[in-house]
Amino acid sequence: MRVLGLDVGEKRVGVALGDPTGFLATPLTTIERRGSPSDADEILRIATEHNVGEIVVGMPLTLSGHVGTQAKRVAWFTRLLAERTALPVRTVDERFSSVQAERLLRAAGRVPSRNKARVDSAAAAVILQSFLDSRRSGTANTATTI
Repeated sequence: MRVLGLDVGEKRVGVALGDPTGFLATPLTTIERRGSPSDADEILRIATEHNVGEIVVGMPLTLSGHVGTQAKRVAWFTRLLAERTALPVRTVDERFSSVQAERLLRAAGRVPSRNKARVDSAAAAVILQSFLDSRRSGTANTATTI
């Protein structure tokens, strides 16, 4: 079963896709935000196109682990997405995913500041890879089903 990973921001949604074995997450695309219902519809179109069985959304908690303003926005969007599909939609802690994505892009010889969309899809891949790794190892993770 393939899993779709999302990094939901105010301007863009980074999208990553897990391989069919649940082992590897790769950046897929970035969606420019147009409005929550149409953004959700585009995500679900991508999920259908890639035969996705589950969606994982990064929850941007504060450094202390609390739900701040952006996390409340992402939680609202996640509920909207969950209402529009029968697929399981889960949230996972995404703290530092963008920092990790920028680090990985630099290591690959890319300049993150030149392409924010690439950082967003790479951050979605970091979020999804963390989820897949924790699922495969059987360790507890912070995934919450919406």
